[in-house]
Amino acid sequence: MERSTMHVANVAPTSARASKRTAKHVEGDVTPPLAATTVGNGAGPLVGVAVVAAAAGAAVHRAFFTPKPPKDRMPFALPVGEPLEGDTDSFAANLGYHAKFSAATEPLVFGPKQAYKTVAASVQERLVERWDETYALFEEKDPKMAYYISMEYLQGRALTNAIQNIGRNSEYEQALTQFGYDLEDLEEMELDAGLGNGGLGRLAACFLDSIASCDLPAWGYGLRYKYGLFKQVIKKDGQHEVAEDWLDEGRSPWEVRRDELKYDVGFGGKVVGGKWEPENVVCTTAYDMPIPGYKTRNTISLRLWSVDPPSSEFDLSQFNAGEHLKAQEAQILGLEICAVLYPGDDTLEGKKLRLRQQYLLCSASIQDLMATFKRRQLMHKGRVNWDEFASKVAVQMNDTHPTLAVPELIRILVDEEGLTFEKAWTISCKTLNYTNHTVLPEALEKWPLKLLDELLPRHMEIVRRIDSDFIASMKPLAGESQEDFEGRLAKMTILENFYKQPGDDSEDSPAPLVRMANLCVIAGQYVNGVAALHTEIVKADVFNHFYKVWPDKFQNKTNGVTPRRWLAWCNPELSAVITKWLGTDSWVTDLTKLKGLAQYAKDPELQKEWKAAKVARKEKFAVWVKEETGIDIPIDSMYDVQIKRIHEYKRQLLNILSTVYRYKKIKEMTPQERKEVVPRVIMFGGKAFATYVQAKRIVKLIVAASEIINADKEVGDLLKVVFLPNYRVTVAEMTIPATELCQQISTAGMEASGTSNMKFMMNGSLTIGTLDGANVEIRQEAGAEHFFLFGAVTEDVPKIRADRAAGKFVPDPRFEEVKDYIKSGVFGESFEELLSSLEGNEGFGRGDYFIVGHDFPSYLEAQQAVDEAYKDESRWLESSVLNTAASGKFSSDRTIRQYASEIWDIEPCRVP
Repeated sequence: MERSTMHVANVAPTSARASKRTAKHVEGDVTPPLAATTVGNGAGPLVGVAVVAAAAGAAVHRAFFTPKPPKDRMPFALPVGEPLEGDTDSFAANLGYHAKFSAATEPLVFGPKQAYKTVAASVQERLVERWDETYALFEEKDPKMAYYISMEYLQGRALTNAIQNIGRNSEYEQALTQFGYDLEDLEEMELDAGLGNGGLGRLAACFLDSIASCDLPAWGYGLRYKYGLFKQVIKKDGQHEVAEDWLDEGRSPWEVRRDELKYDVGFGGKVVGGKWEPENVVCTTAYDMPIPGYKTRNTISLRLWSVDPPSSEFDLSQFNAGEHLKAQEAQILGLEICAVLYPGDDTLEGKKLRLRQQYLLCSASIQDLMATFKRRQLMHKGRVNWDEFASKVAVQMNDTHPTLAVPELIRILVDEEGLTFEKAWTISCKTLNYTNHTVLPEALEKWPLKLLDELLPRHMEIVRRIDSDFIASMKPLAGESQEDFEGRLAKMTILENFYKQPGDDSEDSPAPLVRMANLCVIAGQYVNGVAALHTEIVKADVFNHFYKVWPDKFQNKTNGVTPRRWLAWCNPELSAVITKWLGTDSWVTDLTKLKGLAQYAKDPELQKEWKAAKVARKEKFAVWVKEETGIDIPIDSMYDVQIKRIHEYKRQLLNILSTVYRYKKIKEMTPQERKEVVPRVIMFGGKAFATYVQAKRIVKLIVAASEIINADKEVGDLLKVVFLPNYRVTVAEMTIPATELCQQISTAGMEASGTSNMKFMMNGSLTIGTLDGANVEIRQEAGAEHFFLFGAVTEDVPKIRADRAAGKFVPDPRFEEVKDYIKSGVFGESFEELLSSLEGNEGFGRGDYFIVGHDFPSYLEAQQAVDEAYKDESRWLESSVLNTAASGKFSSDRTIRQYASEIWDIEPCRVP
């Protein structure tokens, strides 16, 4: 039984109580309406005024379209404040209430958008009580809490996920039929929240789902970006960027604005007497999104910070004097902080804005979690004991973006709470943890010291102190010369180019930088990689000098994805087959149970059902692709997909070169030879950063090639190429269940983990890939014979690059052939600027740094092996089943339990 309540937003609920609304009753006979008509394009039914007054609820529906009820039934009763029974009529009545009071917009109209808002309001009502119960329990039990700080969260649509997680799918589906709507149709009304870009954000969202589902006391902190990263528009000349529109109507129906929860965040100014006097201060406001667990009442928060400038910052006198923009300058400076995810940082102003974003996230989050600690200390102990802070708080910095949490925590402890620096440093080192997500040097953030001194002068005093103490603590290793020691130490310090050596006074000396990753490693209690191979690279290369000093600090936590969103909910056909053959749906919370499918992998009946589930998803996906792109993709073709952020190391360029080569070979074939070709639809999806020119050139080539290939009647359905526009979670939920071959083809040693590879594997896709990131573990789990391997291994990449620089590289003739074919202008232009990166031996933008040319021949051979395997349907289906059966390791539930026990030291705290 669900209880429907109105939520009173408290900073910390102290009980599970919530205010009750008194049920309102409307009495009297109801006259059947005149014939219903419709308004506008696709608007909902337009009916009599009496119906509108009754909120178009389920009771109204029964009064008008069923025999008149007995007089004591009171058809207009809307008992939303009473316990909500688990029957269709109770849910329909609740929807009726929200149709009038939560989603009402234009009178007499109840269209799809209003219907979506109605259901969202009703579902949120279910979540809010669980939310309050969860935090009331946390307040009562005072468990150690974990706080996950991340710049990105790619949540995807919330409606279906929430309904499924709380186990009310059938009730809402049936209740909606009384309104003339289908739940699946209303899902299309929801826009993806613009809170992330790629794997970093999707991983963070999976982690929150698993935290809630595993009953762990933790929550997430992020920023509420009004315009997201960008919405990608694909035209003939490639990618264009426009602002995300997810907040165009003011507020997401899933967020609760906490007006009583605000923190001041300062910038600039000076330090006087050891205390910071900022020049500018912005006020942050919290917006909470509920994250429900599966088969539990635990519901946690994703707390997003936004800057909502007060009216006092609007200069009315300047405005009336005609200085309209200047009058709003202070407000604009505040609003721009949360306007866009990852604003371009090629300019000084762009760098400054990025840092302001990062500090706002860190400062508001640290202030908030410290306030929670103090409140609970006073509640349970009667006083605040900072010695207990690390035993009650664990902070996870997701990549280097939240690095400023380190000096901010110390600043508050020292400047505001009166602790000594030494004690504050000890506390921070037991509290903060760092997840590394990259081995790319450019992604290990470095910021100009001068800029940070200007923005955060007090924090840079603290950073200098940390660095100075660190240097003083370092000693030469056994057998290490003084020269080698100094060289090693120079790579480990937080400040780069700062400590001048004799004779280093040249005006050409590089400007000092702050190495954020080094600060994370020095301050963090634990540092973890996100795949076995990645962690070994972190220990052996990226942070090798630190690893030699603190080997116990480093851990591996192989990523995972939530099996709820990424299999159970997005692929209901396959999920039904899995549940039937396993005889239970308990695999949704224990993914290792999928291994039970392996014994049936050769069973013709399972293979028949498995194929039918895949075809069903392909059919739905083909409809969506046609609607979005205008391209017809044959159901009988192999669906071959690469969906990732567009980057040179992810090697979409390798994929499109192979695709063009395939196209050229098909055109050269005789009609008889073409009968042996495996038809393919090769699909790309992903965003190129607006300022990443080479990545945008890759998109342009893919789009140009698709235009020519798809229009070639000679090739016909043997090959189609599609660029899926504006890739996001919702697109992935459509694409992944329909995919038969996924491409995980990054340069070996450059992908930290990847998570799309895990989602594809769960859904029965086979993988063509390199031994990079989590591919290594995926291949180990699935078996080498069920993975199409190609390319260099990590250990060989440095030598390959060295040989290229020495002029020893001899390109495969097929590689030269496909480049020359593109240069001929067959796709409208020569793409010389793009292809020049594959030529020459060395130099910026030259020398094929990502070894596309080296791996091209083995990639073609692996693709040929794919074709041969696909021709044997039974063999392919067996491999598909075995991939799903072997995917149990890659549940984010497993990953989060490892974080909880091995890094955060927290235990489940389940709502009864």
